[in-house]
Amino acid sequence: MKIAVVGTGYVGLVTGACLSDLGNNVYCVDVDEKKVNALKSGQIPIYEPGLEQLVKSNFDAGRLRFTTDAKEAILASDICFIAVGTPMGEDGSADLQYVLQVAETIGTYMEHHMYVIDKSTVPVGTAKKVREKIQEELDKRGSLLTFDVISNPEFLKEGTAIEDCSKPDRIVIGTDNNKAAKVMRELYLPLVKNSESIIFMDIASAEMTKYTANAMLATKISFMNEISNICERVGADVNKVRLGIGSDKRIGFSFIYPGCGYGGSCFPKDVQALIKTSEAFGYKTKILNAVEEVNQSQKYIIPEKVEKRFGEDLNGKTFAVWGLAFKPDTDDMRQAAAITIIKELTKRGAKVKAYDPKAEQEAQECYLKDNDNVIYLDSKYEALKEADAMILATEWKEFKAPDFIEMKKLLKQPVIFDGRNQYDAERMDELGFEYYQIGVAK
Repeated sequence: MKIAVVGTGYVGLVTGACLSDLGNNVYCVDVDEKKVNALKSGQIPIYEPGLEQLVKSNFDAGRLRFTTDAKEAILASDICFIAVGTPMGEDGSADLQYVLQVAETIGTYMEHHMYVIDKSTVPVGTAKKVREKIQEELDKRGSLLTFDVISNPEFLKEGTAIEDCSKPDRIVIGTDNNKAAKVMRELYLPLVKNSESIIFMDIASAEMTKYTANAMLATKISFMNEISNICERVGADVNKVRLGIGSDKRIGFSFIYPGCGYGGSCFPKDVQALIKTSEAFGYKTKILNAVEEVNQSQKYIIPEKVEKRFGEDLNGKTFAVWGLAFKPDTDDMRQAAAITIIKELTKRGAKVKAYDPKAEQEAQECYLKDNDNVIYLDSKYEALKEADAMILATEWKEFKAPDFIEMKKLLKQPVIFDGRNQYDAERMDELGFEYYQIGVAK
């Protein structure tokens, strides 16, 4: 198939690479000439395991192209994915300006029937707006061309996006046209073992499905963090509670791990967008508001524990922070708990020595660029030297089984604040560490 993917961010680049790997001819379009030139030379703007090689192999084979020329891509394609960002607006709602700009471009340049697919995470009603924008441009031209708008939300997880895209557990497609459904089935059948994994529904339901999925997962996390806060106060151990409830098959273990708050590009933005969508239709959410409130407050748990241990004035104190990304296996720091932790510590006068396998550049250039009290080290052990305590903010694999004896030697005092409950408390006690967890009284 001949495909255009507009937007070479996380979703667009992964989608384009995976579809080209099936033998499709794919144009990836972006307005950023510098990014496009970098992609042509094999430079990937994001860190995602397996993505660099996938892009290179398909680019070299001629199946994957990168361009700033949207007209060229649209004229050469029958299917056009809209995969641009939908950032959070000032009021929390999804900003659709980039989606509608792409729709306008499609309407301006298309010369044959096109299947336009909303891949971006968008609120209910976006497909209608996209349809209206394309039709508006066609009317300006006096064109009688036809097109279909399809909702096809992505369910990619950063760190496992290639596998999620190439071996999806489900593909959700919203369409009101049988011919469009047939085209989408043909496109995606090579990725699934059976057609039952392709779920067809109306467009509004497909748009709602993505927000609902992310809101549900965010709810599980915030619920468990709420429970962890109760556990600390009543003298229970949230790690044992998690085992007790996770063993119930109706609940399971997914997304019930307590921590110092969720971040990323999806959960915070999508929960807020769903709240705003609900308000626009006259319904005030209760659970979703609580989910957001709990998560925001959870990011302050570690600073509060540090303050309780070392006092409010942290002048003269140095803390090693392991992990900056919002989760392991990505360099994405959007809404990461580490940002709040570091800002709160340095605001109280502390120095921070930070280490992350992939996110250091993001921190330096964007999220912590104006914070002169942060220095970045090349290894986790270097960060520990002469630090008053270590804080684990992101559960990278290399942090799971460190040399605790070496850590004890490097730290001024053996104090660990574990924002992800990675270590065994009894073992930490045997080794002589002061060990502070989430959801366990100390």
